[in-house]
Amino acid sequence: MSLPSASRRRTLALLGALPLALAGCGFQLRGPRPMPFDSIYLGMYEYSELATAIKRQLRANGKTEVTSRPEEAQVRLEVLADTRSKVIMSLNALGKVREYQLNQRFRFRLVDKGGAEIIGPSEISLRRDMPYDDTQVLAKEQEEKLLYQDMQKDLIQQLLRRLATARMPGAADTPPQS
Repeated sequence: MSLPSASRRRTLALLGALPLALAGCGFQLRGPRPMPFDSIYLGMYEYSELATAIKRQLRANGKTEVTSRPEEAQVRLEVLADTRSKVIMSLNALGKVREYQLNQRFRFRLVDKGGAEIIGPSEISLRRDMPYDDTQVLAKEQEEKLLYQDMQKDLIQQLLRRLATARMPGAADTPPQS
């Protein structure tokens, strides 16, 4: 009886020491990443699902204000392309679709008030493979919608990481501290 009790105490002691060890090595959960600019204008339809999600993430990340007029913003996000496509990847022996590939391509650049490029034309390209079964059309439509939503979340996170690394003209060469 004393053996399981000692083993249990040792396990609990190790689990209790784990947070201390992680804190001691400098581990931190990734928190909001501050942007190197105070205000931004999103050069896209402001009521689009993508624009709304980007605004929400920028507000959650800190003090960056999203303006409704480009002249009020410190920087402008110019969307050069935002496309989605669905490509047939494979067919079965009867010539029916067996697999699709969903693609999303987002091209953008970031410019300051004077029009100088802070981030030159950049592209975020995402792909998801989707097996297809024509006997489950409604389920596959829902799966496609969910995959595009997942791609959009991934796109926003990649975009915010790139915006956070922007070097503002006249700013010090040190990255912003959180």
